[in-house]
Amino acid sequence: MAAAILLPLAVALLAVFLLAYKPFRHRLLYKLPPGPRPLPIVGNLYDVKPLLVRCFTDWSRIYGPIFSVYRGSHLSVVVNTAALAKEVLKDNDHLLADRNRTPQINKFSKGGKDLIWADYGPHYVKVRKLCTLELFSAKRIDGLRPIREDEVTAMVESIYKDSLKPEKKGEEVVVREYLGMMAFLHITRLSFGKRFVDSDGVYDAQGEELKWILNNSIKLGMRKSWSEFIPWLRFLFKDEEEALQEHDSRGGRFTKLILEEHAAARRKTGSTKNHFVDALLTLRKDYDLGEDTIIGLLWDMISAGMDTTTITVEWAVAELIRNPRVLRKVQQELDGVVGRDRLMTEADIPNLPYLRCVAKECFRLHPPTPLMLPHKASADVKIGGYDVPKGTTVSVNAWAIARDPAIWKEPLEFRPERFEEEDVDMKGTDFRLVPFGSGRRLCPGAQLGINLVTSMIGHLVHHFDWSVKGGVEGMDMMEQPGTVTYMRTPLRAVPVARLPEHLYRRIAVGNV
Repeated sequence: MAAAILLPLAVALLAVFLLAYKPFRHRLLYKLPPGPRPLPIVGNLYDVKPLLVRCFTDWSRIYGPIFSVYRGSHLSVVVNTAALAKEVLKDNDHLLADRNRTPQINKFSKGGKDLIWADYGPHYVKVRKLCTLELFSAKRIDGLRPIREDEVTAMVESIYKDSLKPEKKGEEVVVREYLGMMAFLHITRLSFGKRFVDSDGVYDAQGEELKWILNNSIKLGMRKSWSEFIPWLRFLFKDEEEALQEHDSRGGRFTKLILEEHAAARRKTGSTKNHFVDALLTLRKDYDLGEDTIIGLLWDMISAGMDTTTITVEWAVAELIRNPRVLRKVQQELDGVVGRDRLMTEADIPNLPYLRCVAKECFRLHPPTPLMLPHKASADVKIGGYDVPKGTTVSVNAWAIARDPAIWKEPLEFRPERFEEEDVDMKGTDFRLVPFGSGRRLCPGAQLGINLVTSMIGHLVHHFDWSVKGGVEGMDMMEQPGTVTYMRTPLRAVPVARLPEHLYRRIAVGNV
């Protein structure tokens, strides 16, 4: 009698478990893309390698150009060709414009109250309009150009002075340190209207706090735990929750203090500046911006403007050292257009087509966000003939697309001439090259990023010859694991000045 009751009960419980187990339910109801077989509870977490973009590119060779992967019970679909990227970013853009926010990102973005992590809807449309028409308008970008040229020339001056020190003369410098400082000073001046560092490189009190927040953000971002993918394990990671809470509190206090300072200055003087914090305070009522959105937008600018610039330019210098032919050719162009008796400016960039090709080739071969930021399906959708259920994360593997021999001749070669042979847009219309995304999620600051990266590369190779000790064979060209692809080993290189001494002075400007 007991067995007669227990058997149907066991069968019923098993059926409930299987129906509740998302991978089984998905396979039962949908024609999913192929992929590695998920394990119960953990999915494919055991299979995923730390360097995610290379892992996914390898899997695309095994499972095909579109495949499924489970992180815990959450389904992700990865596309690895330009044709499939077009299906995601254009053909089905309206159904794939939401964001998948981890608990950590959800906390930092205040539930998607910013731009980067907001789901597609009225809030996103409003904030994107603000960014496109106001913060990143051609007029504002041009108005902020003095700050960019100030910080680029400050970087050059710093490299030059260090290279002349007796203990450093003829020695390698850590290139990333100068690029990172430049990116930090540039984006904080654009966002917060303050430099935070004096002429000797000493941080003030606010600068030290900001440095802690940014460094801690990197640490938290690198600390991946299974609780991120298996929510019911979160109670085992109270220390992580407390660390997130401290970070969020300090970031909020810092930003509110900056906002209060600017509001007080505006009341006192009645004048406004060009930078983003004053723009947001000015436009607050027009766009009905809450405090969480203003804070979120400011941190969006910081996070998007620091890492990507540093990453792209470091890879560019590394590739130019490994390809002396290209380095000589871009220097010849700079010497011919700019000469050796004045500084390059952003106004020269339209007359430097090969330099622009060098920047574009670096964005192709080393996209700073190689899997782009994750899209999320707001409804069931088909991609590549397969079903993608509502709620699925969809990632575009821009790194794999850049290395696809079907669309790029000799894809692993750093060859800027490919863009002289064919003009390829990199602001979202050509799906072979999408370092800034496309469609509804196209980065509104794309042109600012292109201008800054091109300017930095131009100054670094106009002012200096670059080499590495021990030969290029020893250079580590592997990526560091993470959402963004820093070089695994920071580039160390020897700078040798090639212009007159007076051209290595910073062109300092105040806030504009």
